[in-house]
Amino acid sequence: MLTNYLKIALRNLRKQRGFTFINIFGLATGLACCLLITLYVIDELSYDRFHEKADRIYRINSDIKFGGNDMHMAVAPDPMGPTLLKDYPQVENFVRLHGRGTWLVKRADQPSSLRERDVMFADSTLFEVFTFPLVTGDPKRALSEPNAVVISESAAKRHFGRQNPMGQTLVFDNTQKYRVTGVMRDIPANAHFRTDFFVSMLSDNYPWGNWLSNNHHTYILLKPGVDYKTFSPNFETVIEKYVGPQAFQFIGATMDQLRKAGNRIEYSLIPMTDIHLHSKQNIELAPNSDIQYVYTFAAVAVFILLIACINFMNLSTARSANRAKEVGVRKVLGSVQRQLIGQFMTESVVMAVLAMGLALAIVGLVLPFFNEMATKQLNADSLFSLRLLPILLLLPLAVGLLAGSYPAFFLSSFRPISVLKGRINVGLKSAGLRSGLVVFQFMMSVILIVGTLVVYRQLNFIQTTKLGFNRNQVLTISEAYALGSQVQAFKEEVLKLPGVKTGSVSGFLPVPSNRSDSPLFPEGQLEQSKAVSTQNWAVDYDYIPTLGMELAQGRNFSRAFGSDSAAVILNEAAVKIFGFKDPIGKRVVRMMDSQAKVFKTYMVIGVVKNFHYESLRQNIGAVALIMEPNPGAVSFRIDSPDMPGLVKQIEAKWKQMAPGMPFDYYFLEDSFDTMYRAEQRVGQIVLTFSVLAILIACLGLFGLAAFMAEQRTKEIGVRKVLGASTSSIVGLLSKDFLKLVLIAILVATPIAWYGMNQWLNDFAYKIDVPWWVFAVAGLVAIVIAFATVSFQSIKAALMNPVKSLRAE
Repeated sequence: MLTNYLKIALRNLRKQRGFTFINIFGLATGLACCLLITLYVIDELSYDRFHEKADRIYRINSDIKFGGNDMHMAVAPDPMGPTLLKDYPQVENFVRLHGRGTWLVKRADQPSSLRERDVMFADSTLFEVFTFPLVTGDPKRALSEPNAVVISESAAKRHFGRQNPMGQTLVFDNTQKYRVTGVMRDIPANAHFRTDFFVSMLSDNYPWGNWLSNNHHTYILLKPGVDYKTFSPNFETVIEKYVGPQAFQFIGATMDQLRKAGNRIEYSLIPMTDIHLHSKQNIELAPNSDIQYVYTFAAVAVFILLIACINFMNLSTARSANRAKEVGVRKVLGSVQRQLIGQFMTESVVMAVLAMGLALAIVGLVLPFFNEMATKQLNADSLFSLRLLPILLLLPLAVGLLAGSYPAFFLSSFRPISVLKGRINVGLKSAGLRSGLVVFQFMMSVILIVGTLVVYRQLNFIQTTKLGFNRNQVLTISEAYALGSQVQAFKEEVLKLPGVKTGSVSGFLPVPSNRSDSPLFPEGQLEQSKAVSTQNWAVDYDYIPTLGMELAQGRNFSRAFGSDSAAVILNEAAVKIFGFKDPIGKRVVRMMDSQAKVFKTYMVIGVVKNFHYESLRQNIGAVALIMEPNPGAVSFRIDSPDMPGLVKQIEAKWKQMAPGMPFDYYFLEDSFDTMYRAEQRVGQIVLTFSVLAILIACLGLFGLAAFMAEQRTKEIGVRKVLGASTSSIVGLLSKDFLKLVLIAILVATPIAWYGMNQWLNDFAYKIDVPWWVFAVAGLVAIVIAFATVSFQSIKAALMNPVKSLRAE
């Protein structure tokens, strides 16, 4: 019986080539989109699950409100991990990471260095908590001594080639020597942080034991069976026992006094497997994604697959008139409904299987482009893994049964006598369902169009909004400390080049770079309630003009005033928090050493207009610019018709003054764009799949319009004989579809408005969703639908009426 079903199914598919092509191509495109997004979602959900103890590893987060700033950080005080291990038997182990940064690294016997990013100090327990397999070396002893470093296989190849790196010496920043004690496998791409260098924490020159400084990414390993939610209340005890006494010692306030003044210190745990998608803390080891994007892409995949299935159902029911007599004859000859259902379901499943084969071919072709767009390393082979293979086999069966269920039951229910006598117009019998499905298709298409427009408008707002500084044409050379004492001489030499306007030496920039958060106090008011948590940035005389910032009051630092070494320029946010009505001449106090209680007083000489130094998701905080040396980077404002040539001249100056040191530069606008790379990827992916969803919907609409025009062939012929114009016939055939699209727009508008406002809530600075976005989305849907339907309508309207009437 099954063989007979297959033979008839293939015969019918060959007979209806146009119908078969539309259905298989539409299903294949929908399935390919679904498979690509499935690969993406699975990769996002797989982060950090390669660790053997992943389900027991948790990171400690800090949520602190102090001095007018509300800080949510992915770091904790350095004593937190050891204290939890000592005081609580539920904790099996801990590990801390610190000092993520860029270093110049070279072999001891080599003259030139390589720039290595994301170098981390780590505790010796690193390999007991995380699963980073060592190729060579003892995981328990690799980081147990000072001046030890564990490197990745990639780093070993870069620095040692085919030589054995074990026991060899690497020199960091031309000063610090570390002995290679282990080589680990490269950290997988689906880890929430990656590095090629772990340096022993015992080498870190850090003032240990400070409960008021949060600088270490701290992970704890709980013992089996311990629930982290029931363990978390223990942090209250830790705060009272350890944080409180230090707060009283350094600030002169108890925890109760701090809380009554509106301040807050809280610690919490987040499962390591949740960090990539659920953590929105500051000071992350690497940019995270967002679970909302996973939900969005999963919804898009379901939408596209449903649109493809709806196409099949619509086309199958629409062409039922062509198979009504077949059903009638089969029933007269003894076929029962069960056999007819089996036949039609077989046809549906066969098409779904063929579509899946084509979908896999499409995935193989487009996956490299998708990887580039999504910045992923997805592999089509993972679709055939033991975990996904059952889904791959069952998906076409499920899609075939879902898409073919209604047509099968609908067609098999025809009464043979009525059908053979021509008393049933089966093509219109299911018009209500088809209309509902068309509305659903275009509703989803309009939602996707609105989403795409809003995402791109928000990205455009980010790109064009006034940031408080001019990021254009600013070239920044990072790690300027490689110049040593010649950093100022290098700046002066570059300023002599034509096309270089101004230059500044500072590692503190309003893009991802150095940060220094500590409290300032109004003069004479050192009580904690008056503290203002402030970003204190070390800058030079030319910092403000180089970055194109504007002064709201007062003056910039000047070489004419020797007292400017004790001067400060506040931003407007800091002035507001301090409550200064006339800030110029006011004095603020900075704690230079919390343990020795050393303070320094600064006089406010200027107020710089607010500028964004974090993502536009966050409000602008207090910033203080202080005249202090900080050779973290050198920035130049340039204006030259030959930018590549100017960069080469600057590089030549660098090599002359820092021989053997890598010349690493970037433009400030590019660094700014990296903060919104996730949104840019989302915009590109949503746009791509929105276009595909609309194309699939139009493909189905095209086929549906063709069948409806075919069913009304005689009516069209009669109307033409009676004098109907081509335009009136086109309008007749198109208006019913356009009504459905209008209904879809009305239904989609409130859903899209709610969804996009929820997404925009993540931004402190955002656009309002304007009414015209919905109008444009609706107009696009109408134009696309009309263009699709009118092609078939015009074709039918231009047909010779004599042929139309003969066809019946």
